[in-house]
Order: sequence, then structure tokens, then C-alpha cells
Amino acid sequence: MGKQWRAQPPRGEDRGTSDFLETDRLVLRAFTAADIDHLLALDNDPEVMRLINGGRPASREPVGTRTLPRLLHDYPCREPRGYWAARERTTGAFLGWFEFRPLEEHGPAVVELGYRLNQAAWGHGYATEGSRALVHKGFAELGVERVTANTMAVNVRSRRVMEKTGLSFVRNFTGDRPEAIEDSEHGEVEYQLTRTEWKQPR
Repeated sequence: MGKQWRAQPPRGEDRGTSDFLETDRLVLRAFTAADIDHLLALDNDPEVMRLINGGRPASREPVGTRTLPRLLHDYPCREPRGYWAARERTTGAFLGWFEFRPLEEHGPAVVELGYRLNQAAWGHGYATEGSRALVHKGFAELGVERVTANTMAVNVRSRRVMEKTGLSFVRNFTGDRPEAIEDSEHGEVEYQLTRTEWKQPR
């Protein structure tokens, strides 16, 4: 895949706001409480949210009490988070976030890969660039054994990112959604990449 990224070491007491990972065009950093306006704007874009909640608007209260605490959560088995704010390296513009979250609180072996980027970031390869960097760091440094990702079956863009990142289709399944949204009747798909597969020449 080529080494296009540079891992950033923890910075003592500044650990919570330090940069976690850089690529040629992205910086991934830990979220802070000051990111609430970025998240509110992201979750209020009906196109961004169309295949997540049907495009319903978000309000400040649930973003502050539910979304932000989830993104700020520290995992005992990791250094230190499972979600990372993404900014454009040159301009500093907030682009969205990436998920690289252990499925077990105290076990780093299996992580879920995800991403949510604003419309301005679509079509530029940012999702693939960030995902590849996280997968590389996970297998090379964080003790990850398997990366898994899922999306709605009709989400062609997201599926393409997974494939470009090196993940392979595993299965179709029916997601546990609180309420149906358009196209959810087609179900969801799971992709994965193991450490053994990642180490094989491509």
C-alpha cells in the first residue's frame, strides 16, 4: 500500500487533543468537546445521513449528550480512542470522522472500521486514504488481528472504499435498526481483512 502516513506519539498531558495519525492529505486527531458544532453540521446534512437514519435532522442536545460522549470514549486496550476527527492537512478544514473501534472494551484484536465525511470531502479519495492508514497502523502497531466493516447493501460508495482498503466481502445480513429507512429492506453487508491477509503480497 506504500507508507504514506506518519504516526504521532502521545504528547504527555496534551494526549487528548494530540494528532493521532497523518497521511499525505489528512490529520486524524482525538475529538474534544469543542467539536460539537462540527458534528452538528455533519449530522444535519440530509445526504450524509440518508443511508444512516433516512436523512432526519439532528439537534444539539442529542449530539452533545449521546454522539459526542461516544466519540470521546477511551478504550482501556487502546491508545486511546476509537473515533478520530479528520481535518484536511493543508487548510485545517474539518472533514468528518473515522472509526477504528475495538469490538471488545478490553481487547484490541478485532476492530470496526467506519467513516462519516461531509459532502465536500466526497469523491476525493479521503475515505480510502484514511482507512488504509488506520488499517496499517492497526496491524503494524496496535495488535489488531482482524478489521471488520459494514454498511447498507445499497451503499456502493462505502463498499468501494472497503474494497480499495483491502477488505473482502463476508456476508449479507439484516441489521438491527430501530426503524426502517429507504433501501434498508436490501439488508446490510459485512467486509473484513485479517492480519494474515494484509501481510500477503498484493
